[in-house]
Formats: sequence, C-alpha cells, structure tokens
Amino acid sequence: MEITFIKARDLPEAWFRCLRSTLEKGREYVIDRGSWVGHKRKELDMAVIQVERPSMRPLIPDVKPGIPPPTSMDYIEDYMSYLMTSLRADNEQYTYGEDLEIQIPEVIKMYREQGHNTNQGYMTVGKPQSIFLEDPPCLRGIDTRIRDGKLNFIMYFRSWDLWAGFPSNLGGIQLLKEFMACEIGVEDGEIIVSSKGLHLYDYCWDIARAAAGIEGLQGNLV
Repeated sequence: MEITFIKARDLPEAWFRCLRSTLEKGREYVIDRGSWVGHKRKELDMAVIQVERPSMRPLIPDVKPGIPPPTSMDYIEDYMSYLMTSLRADNEQYTYGEDLEIQIPEVIKMYREQGHNTNQGYMTVGKPQSIFLEDPPCLRGIDTRIRDGKLNFIMYFRSWDLWAGFPSNLGGIQLLKEFMACEIGVEDGEIIVSSKGLHLYDYCWDIARAAAGIEGLQGNLV
C-alpha cells in the first residue's frame, strides 16, 4: 500500500490538496459493499493529513463560481452539536454523539484536574456490534494530545467521502476542539488525521477536477 502524506496550513488547503492527490493517483475500483454499490471510487491506499492551523477562518473551502459548495458553515455548526449529543433520529443507525457525549467532559476533566502529560485522553467511536450495521461508523476515534500548551486532535476514519464528508467532518470537529481547548484552558492546536479509505465517488469526479483546477476529465464519469 502507498502512503500519501499531505501537510497543509488550514482546512481548505488540506481539502484542495487531497482532491488533487486522490484524482491524480487514487486507485479506481467498483464498490462491492457499502455506500453506492456498483459505482466507482477513486481512493488513496492510505492518507495521512497534518493541518497545522485548522482554526484559521474560513473553515470551509471557497470554490469557483458555478461549482456547488461541498458544505456550509450552517451545516458545520449543526454538525458540531451532533458530535456532542446522543440524540438520534429514527432513520439513523448511529450517531458519533452517542459515543462522544459522555467522553468529552471526562477528557476535559482529566486534563484540568490531573495535568496535561497523559496518553489516556482518547475518545472511541463505535462498538463491536457496529460490524453488523449496513453502514458502520466512519470515524472510529479521536485521540488528544496537549503539547506546548495546545490541544491537538489525532483521528482515524475507516472510510471517508472526500467531496462533502471531509470538509463537514473536519469543520465540525475543529469547532469541538476549540470548545474543549477553551474548557481545559489551553490554546487550539493541530489536526492530524489518517484514513485507508479517503475517496471520491464517480458522480463527483468532474466537479472535483474543476474545483481542484485540473484540466480535462479522466475515468468513466456519470
């Protein structure tokens, strides 16, 4: 497997760099199981993304006129609330908040009362029974680390939709990180995230190429 390392200043730059990498060297295959069965994905074997200043505004990418934006700040703010509550709609198999709601205050308490030098501030997502779900959780964990007075998040996504999921997920998670840093009494730090399933579905290859500024189209577009 090829490991792709992407270093970016902020969240929009990370998204654009990931678009280019996935379109230019992503592995193309037909989906046997999961979302959009029968369609194609372009997917990086293993992606590791380091965002040095994820708090820089804007949190969402600014795409060219005529290209549908992948997300919005209204959606990201709602998503941040979704991360912090266990409420689940009738049509949802799971929410990240079901697992994170009780862990967020505990991590804050851990750092405030017992100090910053610990490896135990890890928040897990998903249960063993998740394997039986039609669509198991994509985000599987948020690890935390305070270094030089800054709160950093280290995360893993088993599968990750690059077009809309990436900017929405990271925008909402960044707002969560800022909240936790404020509650702990430290500054906001980096985001480091890895995934062996960072991908673009075939239905958005054309708009992704336009957004990334790559001339011409490749692959079997729909």
